[in-house]
Order: sequence, then structure tokens, then C-alpha cells
Amino acid sequence: MTDINANLLLEVALDLANSLNNSDRFERLLSTIRKAIKCDAVALLGLNENVLTPLAVQGLARRTLGRRFVVNEHPRLAQICASENPVRFPSDCDLPDPFDGLLLDREGDLPVHSCMGLPLYSDNHLVGLLTLDSMASDAYGQISDRTLELIAALSAATLKTALELKELSLSAEHAEQLVKELTQEAFLRDGGELIGESRVMKALRSDIELVAGSDYNVLILGETGVGKELVARTVHRLSSRREKPLVYLNCASLTETLAEAELFGHAKGAFTGADRERPGKFLLANGGTIFLDEVGELPLAVQSKLLRVLQSGEIQPVGKDTVQHVDVRIVAATNRELLKEIEDGGFRADLYHRLSVYPLEVPPLSQRENDVLLLADYFLEKSRRKLGFRQLRLSAEASRKLKRYGWPGNVRELEHIISRAALKARKGSSPSEIVSLTAAHIEIPDDIMAQPEFEKPAQPPLEVVNLRSATEDYQRDLIKHTLTNCDGNWSRAAKLLSMDRGNLVRLAKRLGVYIKKEVVGGK
Repeated sequence: MTDINANLLLEVALDLANSLNNSDRFERLLSTIRKAIKCDAVALLGLNENVLTPLAVQGLARRTLGRRFVVNEHPRLAQICASENPVRFPSDCDLPDPFDGLLLDREGDLPVHSCMGLPLYSDNHLVGLLTLDSMASDAYGQISDRTLELIAALSAATLKTALELKELSLSAEHAEQLVKELTQEAFLRDGGELIGESRVMKALRSDIELVAGSDYNVLILGETGVGKELVARTVHRLSSRREKPLVYLNCASLTETLAEAELFGHAKGAFTGADRERPGKFLLANGGTIFLDEVGELPLAVQSKLLRVLQSGEIQPVGKDTVQHVDVRIVAATNRELLKEIEDGGFRADLYHRLSVYPLEVPPLSQRENDVLLLADYFLEKSRRKLGFRQLRLSAEASRKLKRYGWPGNVRELEHIISRAALKARKGSSPSEIVSLTAAHIEIPDDIMAQPEFEKPAQPPLEVVNLRSATEDYQRDLIKHTLTNCDGNWSRAAKLLSMDRGNLVRLAKRLGVYIKKEVVGGK
């Protein structure tokens, strides 16, 4: 086919006008393009500074969406970005293809094939690329420039519309030098992106978008390693305070005196070592957001002063009689069961209710369906860049091994395992090769691959008359047995029992089941 027809133009125009979500809009765009141009793979990539992010792919492995391509590290992509016109690569082009090893139903290097790229411009700015690959040689030589110009214009319009509708501006923000010194490196470096297509991650992103536009305080809950800091950064980035500071404080690392001084500031001579006056984190975050990580670790005396800030917006530096007013949004995070802490007297109930105006529960990786492979590819690309590989990919057996694992350490554990596997694969490999990580590279013990199973306790004898007592005995034995198999991990036990973790804790307490540090108490 040499020219795009009116029906295809109409399809894209209707998609632009219809209230589709971005994922559907991109998929339908690629399907329309494949009707106009025969190809085995097509990818739409958005450009943010020097990084290309796959937004939709067809004919490529789904996990390609987890990749991030630095333009100057991929010669073909760099050549397309540098052009104002469609780029047709010769079939025998020796430039490495960024999608080597990622084509569906094909392993290893791509054979001689046709490759074409269309730079997508909007208002004279490059916003992304469209790439097309065909296993046939010289597949694109007969396509007219006019057809390619129309496809590029339609694709650019689709991308621009999607970005405007979702307000997905990916331009880098230059924070003030003071905030750079105060905020964790993790809040400023590239890579702060919530990756995942699972149902629970889509629900989390929806909740984040909902609460970010308000000025409510947010309490982020979740296990260690799930990405609570990343959620906090996303809330701030999507809020009306995004131009103001985001200040981080790890509450777990502070003593009572130091916590008060760090939060509210101190006067010169207020305590030993206070050789000069210093503003606190709340004053530095004025107008912006403060992220209190591990808020459940704050001493009770400091909790009462934090409550005062929430109620009146007033802070009183240590060693001063005067108060100052601040306008700060609080985002807090914890992996503790704060309701249990309240019962035990370790956390103030009034502070909890002030902080948890809108709680966000970050799901563990074990509940995120196939997100593990998307995240694995994201970390593979980071490792590839650090170690200088041409391409890193997962073998089928390695992918299966990752999917079977329970991930008690969550996303952080996955990142470390992929990093170690990439380092091991580097030995004996050439940087110019496509290197596949095998199951042997993935350091997950075989004896903990499957989720623990529990044996069903014996049924109560038929002569038992008190049904309630028998039911409670059964529940008690089942909970104790499950917790023992889970090494005292309440979250894993709740998942096996198909219960909410909080409900399981409350039921266990009523039944007299107490498990702490892998020790099972009596009835």
C-alpha cells in the first residue's frame, strides 16, 4: 500500500475526539497504523528530555513497556530524534536495534530486517517517536513520503492530546538548592515512576490522583520495600504545591530531643551541640510538603507537638518562647499497625485521625499479578546502563522463577535480585552481546519458591454440641497453624486465609492467639 486512505484518517480522528483512556487511544492508533503499513512490530515512545518511554507496543513483548531508552545510548533512536523527516534504515544497517531480543516469538538477534522511525513533532517540539519493524527486507521503500507525514502528524496529535488530557508533563523541575540538600536523593533522581498495570496498582494511581489535588493530609501504609517514598513523591508532584519544597524526615532515626529540633528548629544554645540557630523541617517546607517516613516511630512527647501543627499550623522551635505559623501539607508513611499501637499506648489516637484523612494502602508485590516482569525489565534497563551491556533480557525460565516467588521484600528485593543477577551475567559475557539472565542468575532459594501451604486441622467430633465453641477452636488452630507456616508474617497469613490483615489481627486477639517473633502463644 502506498497511500493512506480516508477511512483510516477518519478512524484516528474519531479516536482523538472520543473520550478514550490513553491506553486505548494508543492501542487503537497502532492498530490503525498497522492497517496502513504492514509491519511485524510497532512502538509508540514518548520523549522526556533524553529518555524515551514506551507508551504502547504491538508485536513486542509486553514487558517492553518497562524499558526506558536513553537516546544517546541507542544510535537508531538517536538518528530518528535528530531528524525532522521519516528515517528508513537500510536492511543491512549495522546499527544495534534497541528492540533486539524483545520481539514476540523470536529469540536473540534480529536477522536482516526493515526498520523505520517517524519523529513526532508538536508545535515544532519533538514529543516522541514511532518505530516500525518488518521481517521482510526493504518493506518500506515504496511507501510515499506523504503517507508517512500523515501518519506522523496523526500520531503526534494523538500523543499531544493524551498528554494534555492527563496533564502528563514530564519536563524536569529544577528544585531550589536548599531543597536539594534536604531531600533524599531518591526524591530527585530520575526513575521516580509508579510502574505497573495490575488492578491494584491502577486503583492506587487513581486514589493518588484523587487525593493529590486536594490539600488533605495523607497516611501511606504498606510493607517494607513496597515504594511508600515513591508514592509520597508522586502525591507531591501531582499537587498544587509541586513548585514548592518537598522535605523528607526519617522519624525512626531520631531521639526525642533531636526529633523535636529537626521538626521545629532550635535556638542557639538550646541543647548541647546547638552552636547556632537552625530552622526546622516544617519551616523549610513552608508552602510545600513534608514527608514523615516511619511516623509510627515518633516519641509520644513529639507526637503531641506534631498534633499542634496539624490543628493550628503553629510551630515552636526548641529554646524559643515565640511561635511561628507555617502552611505545610503532611504526607506520612509507616509499616506499623497504628491501630494496634494506639491500643498499646504507643501512638496517639487523635494524631492518627489527623494524619489519616486519606489513607493510601500500597499493595505488596505478591498481590500485583504480572507487574513483577514489568518492574524486572525496568531494573534490567537500569542495570544495562550501569554495566554497559548492549541488551539485557530475561530468559523464559528466569521469568517463571520471578513470577513464582512470594517477594517478602517487595519491589526493593526485586531490584536487588535483578542487580545481582546482571552483575553475575557480566562474567564471561561480551558487552556487545544480547545477554539473557537465566534462572541460575536469579538468587531465589528453591525451597521457598512456592507459597506455604497449611494442613486442614481435624474436624471436630460429631458429639460436640456447642457449635460456637467448636468453630472458635477450629479458627484458633487454623490461624496458629497458618501463622507458624508464615513465620509470624501476618500479611502473608491473611492472604492465605483470604482475609484483610486488620480483621485477622482482631479475630486472633479475640480468640487469644498471640504470635510474635515466630513464637506461638497458647490459647
